[in-house]
Formats: sequence, structure tokens, C-alpha cells
Amino acid sequence: MISDVVRSRAPGRVNLIGEHTDYNDGLALPMGLPFETTMDIERRNDQRVTIESAGFESLSFDVGDDPTTVPSWGRYVAGMIDRYHTHVGPSAGFDARFSTTIPVGASLSSSAAMEMAVGFGLHALNGTNPDPVSIAHWGQWVENNVLGIRSGIMDQLISATAVDGHASLVDFRTLESIPVVLPPEATVVIIDTLTRRELVESEYDRRRQACVDACEILGIDSLRDATLESVKRIDDANLRRRARHVVSENARVREFVAALDASDLAAAGAELRASHESLRDDYEVSGVALDRAVEAALEFGGCVGARMTGGGFAGCAVALVRTDDVEAFVEHMADAGGGPIPDNGPVCWPVTPSPGASAEAL
Repeated sequence: MISDVVRSRAPGRVNLIGEHTDYNDGLALPMGLPFETTMDIERRNDQRVTIESAGFESLSFDVGDDPTTVPSWGRYVAGMIDRYHTHVGPSAGFDARFSTTIPVGASLSSSAAMEMAVGFGLHALNGTNPDPVSIAHWGQWVENNVLGIRSGIMDQLISATAVDGHASLVDFRTLESIPVVLPPEATVVIIDTLTRRELVESEYDRRRQACVDACEILGIDSLRDATLESVKRIDDANLRRRARHVVSENARVREFVAALDASDLAAAGAELRASHESLRDDYEVSGVALDRAVEAALEFGGCVGARMTGGGFAGCAVALVRTDDVEAFVEHMADAGGGPIPDNGPVCWPVTPSPGASAEAL
């Protein structure tokens, strides 16, 4: 049913384990967050689109505009409209206001949440049925082709498909997801170092290219098909480290999920710690503040494991903390400011797995 007034929403995400594996056809265990982006939409009688959000400039453009010509943050919206027009059909013009509770720049996928809110909102506005995986593909297309960021699909996919109360074991070769229950005796805590990435997209691109180069040496299409033994054949030490991280990280995802299923928190924590060490030493995408946050977290007895999360270099770490100790853990981390972490940080958020994107008529 076509609606004149619509509200859509989409969550941010935190990735528990499986970093830089999505663009290598690998495995990861992300979950949706209680932080989300909301889009309130009202149909117009013309093809004009107006968008506004607190802290950003208000913008307007036409439904059929080339998204690469739309300024600033409007490219995300225009790009999703372009994908809707290409794959579904024409869209009405609309006025939209965005609001978000996702900390921007904290590597919790605020941009993917906005893309998914737009995609689901367009379906609701125009009376069409959303396919969450297709909308996730649209968001990745926007990142790759409109914004020029060579990102994988994990952020969009979990924002679109997250299951309430569960993390999702995602196979990025098939895009199949299996819901995973977190043991009630453990709580996920996000640790925001309050540092933000700047001018590191080139480093991200270098990591992706290293994976491509490693595959060419090994004669395979994806590092998903590599083994630790085959990686040893790579003569270039830098490429060997990058490939070793991806291969070992996929194995850690499997072991982490098995540990959760067995409620073996000690084993799960060991995989988180090993993941951080690999990201720090082999993939080299951690940062001083992230390393210090993980070290501080592991100094607390009730923290079973911690690692950086997201693209890296700055932003957030994630910890698995015994539920009875969460309040004391947050107090412990409040004393970790100074040095590489701003004196007023880090900020900790205990979080529960939250549902994926949705939209409704108002």
C-alpha cells in the first residue's frame, strides 16, 4: 500500500569477531545495536527531495539526479534512490528528516544505517516489498560507486537483517546468516575511545589490494580458499601477514561461535584476544588508543576478552564481560582516560542484540 507519511529505522552494528573478512568471502559475527537512525518521510506531489538532519546542512535535489553530483551527505540518499529506481521502479519525491542515536565516526556503521533507513523507507513510501539482502547490496553500491569507498557488505547486511536478541554468523560467500544466541552470563560492551579516523581510506584500500595480490600469488579467487599452510608459500612478508590474518580470523570466528554455544566464556575470550593481536600485528589496522583500551579492558578480572572492532585505526573496541561485573567494568574503564585516550573517555555502552531495519506507515 502506498503511504503518504512513513517512518523507517535501521540500527548501527558492532562486529564481535571476523574483521576485514567480508570482502574476502569470509565469516563474521556482527549484531545490530540499540542505536539507530530514523527517517521520517512525507510524500510530495513533485519529484523534489528535501532532506535535513541536526548538525548537517539541509539539502534538496530531484529524484532522477545523478547521485555523484549531489553534494555532501545527500549522496547517500540520492544513491539509494538511484538503486530503487534501477531495480524496482520510479519513486515519488519526498521531504525527509533524519535523526540518529549512533555515534558518528565511531565505526558503528552510521552511514550504513542511513542507507538502510532510506532503502526500507522508499519501499514503504511507494508500496513495494523490501528484500533486505538486495537493499544491503544497494548500500554497498552507494559506498563503492558514489562515495568511492571500497567497502564490503557487512555493515549494510547486518543493519538490514539483524535478528532481535541474536548475533548473526554471516557467510559472505553466500550471504547466508545463522542467528547465534549470546550466553546470558556474558554482556557485550562497546568501548568508544573517542578517537576518530581521518584520512585512512587509502590504508583500507591498501589492505584490500594486498588480499587481491595474495590471491594472485596463490592462484585462488578468494582468501576464503587459502589455508595457513598455503599462506606460508607467499614470499612477500607483508602480503603473507595480511593473508594470514584473514585465514586465521575465519577460523577464530568458527571457534568463537562454538565457544558461545558451549557457554565457554574463557575460550570465547581467548579468540577475541587473538583476533586483536592479529589485527594489530598482521593486518596492522589497530591504533594506540585502541590498543590501550583493549589492554585496560583485559586488566579487569570480569572481562573475558576484548578486541578492536570496525575498520580500525581509531573508534571503538568491543569487550565480552561477565554480566554480574558490567557495572564495575564500566567504572574501571572510566579511569582509563589519558595518554592515547582523551581524558574524558573512553565511553562504555553495554548493549544487547537488536533487530534489523524496518518501516511503517504513520
